[in-house]
Amino acid sequence: MARYQVILAYDGSGFTGSQRQANSRTVQGELENALRLIGWSGRSVLMAGRTDTGVHATGQVAAFDFDEWTHPAAKMLQALNAKLPSDLAVKDLHPVSAEFHPRFDAVSRAYSYRLFNEPIRDPLRERFAWRVWPTLDGEALTRNAALFLGTHDFAAFGSPTSEKGTTMRTVTGSEWRKKRDGEWQFEVRADAFLYRMVRRLVFVQVTLAQGKAAVKDVQQALLGQGRLPPGLAPAHGLALVDVDYGSF
Repeated sequence: MARYQVILAYDGSGFTGSQRQANSRTVQGELENALRLIGWSGRSVLMAGRTDTGVHATGQVAAFDFDEWTHPAAKMLQALNAKLPSDLAVKDLHPVSAEFHPRFDAVSRAYSYRLFNEPIRDPLRERFAWRVWPTLDGEALTRNAALFLGTHDFAAFGSPTSEKGTTMRTVTGSEWRKKRDGEWQFEVRADAFLYRMVRRLVFVQVTLAQGKAAVKDVQQALLGQGRLPPGLAPAHGLALVDVDYGSF
């Protein structure tokens, strides 16, 4: 019996999230189907975390035990990709310790969010980026990202991932970058994220950059006080890009 770790990339447009659900097409379900086609007899793969309907990934992590594979790991990667649908791929596959758990052993996760600021629809671009209008202040967008660095109570920015879970999170990276094509990309890393936290962070920052909210409102929200405009950035601009395991 050997445990394998895989790094997954997927276009989330055609999935109702990453976690297996009855009667719905999910990333976990498609991965398990492909594994069974190459001889896997396990019940369930382990996932690093859940992504919502429409959310993409370039660095999702999963793990599974396989007791009948006698070929090199590279052959398993090739075999899986031959069975997976076109919107899901295994980028990397290798054996890991039998104790490895992709969710509980993670020390941080990183997401990116893409948006562009234009008055006219761009159907192809909007598959992976949020079109924002009216115009926004790019300098404010860049400056305000630092508000979220450090350890805060992010209750105003998401829901706990378990019934008794804490809303305290430590954000170690929060930055906007403007690309050559004029697109903005938000990059954020934390020890963990609340449910829908990144989409909420992006929405609030956009309201700041459009002058619809004030910095003091965000500062108060991080102290558990005051109110912020309700709303979430759309799912299609979001991607899980990395799960870090330190020296595991």
